[in-house]
Amino acid sequence: QVQLVESGGGLVQAGGSLRLSCAASGNMISVNSMGWYRQAPGKQRELVADITSDGVTNYADSVKGRFTIFRDNARNTVHLQMNSLKHEDTAVYYCHAGAILIATRRTSQYWGQGNPVTVSS
Repeated sequence: QVQLVESGGGLVQAGGSLRLSCAASGNMISVNSMGWYRQAPGKQRELVADITSDGVTNYADSVKGRFTIFRDNARNTVHLQMNSLKHEDTAVYYCHAGAILIATRRTSQYWGQGNPVTVSS
């Protein structure tokens, strides 16, 4: 199996910064795409940013220019640097990864437990 362990997040003032990290571990051959989704109270879960194993990134329009996603393939870790945070960024952030398992040699999808981020006005 594959586990995603998240860290970072917390409470920050508007205009401040936070860095989220997510490490994948387990009996896997490789990790392909990794990214972050978020879900705010009363809203549906949405993609924030993701990155492929080749380094191709994708961002939601609402975070372009403020957030940066990057990964360390050697450690199967992805980071989300969040700058110029706004109150509207308040949400639970979930790490997501697609990993090829050793046992099946097929890609399966995995989710982290959720990491709350609160931005005060």
